[in-house]
Amino acid sequence: MKYQIDDIDRKILTHLSLNARVPFLVIARECGISGAAIHQRVKKMEEAGIIEGSRFIVKPEALGLGVCAFVGVTLDHAHAYRTVVKEIEKVPEVLECHFVTGTFTFLIKLRCMNHEHLMNILINTFQNIPGVFKTETFISLDQLIDRQIDVFGKE
Repeated sequence: MKYQIDDIDRKILTHLSLNARVPFLVIARECGISGAAIHQRVKKMEEAGIIEGSRFIVKPEALGLGVCAFVGVTLDHAHAYRTVVKEIEKVPEVLECHFVTGTFTFLIKLRCMNHEHLMNILINTFQNIPGVFKTETFISLDQLIDRQIDVFGKE
């Protein structure tokens, strides 16, 4: 049975997506129900796979990783994608790797200290992975939107 969220669940999700450490009692006051009811609803949403865990957000810039880039990777043979992605997974600068439709096989998001660091990864790492035919790199100049899913479907 699929879990159907209601307006109270949406309020809970909004609070938790903004601050996963907010006490359930604070959310309960906002929603007009008990802390135990909030706890039960959160547990049901976890069991339904709507939410999972909580985590701290590490700011890459604070660690000296000021260059954000996206790399489109094209493979020699698409059937080798599992082997190639295992090698990509070993690169600590890689934050995300998506198997995509279109020109590229993968679209990778990574963080580097500077352009020289990025160039080193492109030339000495990605280009040396067996099965990689070519890469195309896009450097992010600024991240303009950073948000979670809007559970209300409006701003």
